[in-house]
Amino acid sequence: MELIQNINSFLWNDNVLYVVLAAGILFTVWSGLCQYRALTHGLPVTLGRYDNPSDPGAINHFQALSTAMSSTVGLGNIGGVAIAISLGGPGALFWMWVVGVFGMALKVIEVTLAMMYRNLDDPTNPRGGPMWVSKHAFAELGLPRLGLLIGSLYCLATIIGSFTGGNMFQAWNVADVTHTFFGWPRLLVGAILSITVGLVIIGGIKRIGKVTSIIVPVMCVMYLLAGAYVLVLNIASLPSIFSMIIASAFNPTQASGAFVGGTMGSAMLWGMKRALYSSEAGLGSSAIAHSAAKTDEPVREGIVAGLEPFIDTLVVCTITGLIILSSGVWNQSADGLINELPEFEEISTTQWQLPPVPIANFSSEQNITPVFIAVTIDDGELIRVHGEIVADADGHRALFNNVTSLHPPSFRDNGVFKSYNGATLTAHAFNQTHDWLGIYLVTIAAWFFAISTIIAQGYYGEQAVYFLFKGKGILSFKLTYCFATFVATFGFITTDRQLDAVTTTGTGLVLISGLSITLLFGYKAIKEYHRYIQRLSAGEFDNSEPQE
Repeated sequence: MELIQNINSFLWNDNVLYVVLAAGILFTVWSGLCQYRALTHGLPVTLGRYDNPSDPGAINHFQALSTAMSSTVGLGNIGGVAIAISLGGPGALFWMWVVGVFGMALKVIEVTLAMMYRNLDDPTNPRGGPMWVSKHAFAELGLPRLGLLIGSLYCLATIIGSFTGGNMFQAWNVADVTHTFFGWPRLLVGAILSITVGLVIIGGIKRIGKVTSIIVPVMCVMYLLAGAYVLVLNIASLPSIFSMIIASAFNPTQASGAFVGGTMGSAMLWGMKRALYSSEAGLGSSAIAHSAAKTDEPVREGIVAGLEPFIDTLVVCTITGLIILSSGVWNQSADGLINELPEFEEISTTQWQLPPVPIANFSSEQNITPVFIAVTIDDGELIRVHGEIVADADGHRALFNNVTSLHPPSFRDNGVFKSYNGATLTAHAFNQTHDWLGIYLVTIAAWFFAISTIIAQGYYGEQAVYFLFKGKGILSFKLTYCFATFVATFGFITTDRQLDAVTTTGTGLVLISGLSITLLFGYKAIKEYHRYIQRLSAGEFDNSEPQE
């Protein structure tokens, strides 16, 4: 985990986030606000107005969008938003909106580019993505080896990302929320997920498209209706919540209750990072799914793809964020107290530990409950120290993890807080309206969203394997991928920071490689985009009607 954290500090420094934001702004201006076209022209394209069964491809526009969105609209919208707010504060939601708006432009360009260079050796099963763009676009410049190298690096990053953020993040969240609310063994959850995913991904893109085109719309509608219901009940608090979001995006958020405090930098970091993970803007991965669409107009599918960040981030993530903030669970009051604060014991030059601590005023229906306390370490940094409470004959006692610090840590206060991680925090927020709402809604949504995301990410990894090994090893990859779903529920991830670290590594690797390809050759997609818009404005496609 320490190695992963060190890698993430390199992948996710401030400069990387600024480049992503600048790229989104660049393509927004360069395209003449292509977000408008995504919202106006993208919808009729998705609904089939321009479908032509004779066009090359395996699935229609709606199925391609559903497959890509099954990867983006998932537990990142439920668990990822919760992580962003719990670690970055309310301002993180504002920076998620920023990524959502400019991410629409990134999606349009990267998918258009992928459609221009997709492999049509088999017109009924095309393959595409940034790796094919790199291979062919560099070859046009007389640099075929460089293109193959960069494309191969992107594939390696995609495989890592599919296993971590696309698979293990999902499985861990489902196992955690199902175990927390229903007591199911985590390994049982992992086994069920593995078998279910395997039955779908082995069937290929056509089966994936059919399954996701059913799961994604149904689950989105169900989740949004339930979310809208909760927000209507809390409508009086929404104006103050929006003010808090805007203020917290540019000013430090005061540490209180379960929240350990956040700066503008932390709000921006966590908001943008989780939004990029959720929407996949700039990563280029969703272009792999869109490349299977039936169309002979590259820009048309790019415009459809622009709808993804709007639905994913500006709608679904916003609903989740507002529910968490309106419920107050992000900075809930203490669930127990340490009446006599003990001294930290030094066990090495940088490691400190607490003896077992008696906890007062704590109620738990479980014999073992995950909790945390807030302590200050070197340079005044306020962190969470996780542990667990064990109920014994003498009452409740807490056992906390070691703390890394050069100097003795100090307690912020004597509060002990129940630890809600990822999707479990969102479920807890829904439960503030009705005790049963979060338990059933989030658990059901977690299962379906996770299954659809794992399926789509498995397809991305499969296409990366195909590119690297010329079609060999795909079955081995699928079997290993399904087994990784099971492994994720073994229990080696225990906190929200560990969960974030695992998913962030894969996302960061894909982002750096995918965004580099888009920035290098985005001008080609921009030219193609403007040509298409001119033809659209001239009425060239006015006679297009849905075709059987």
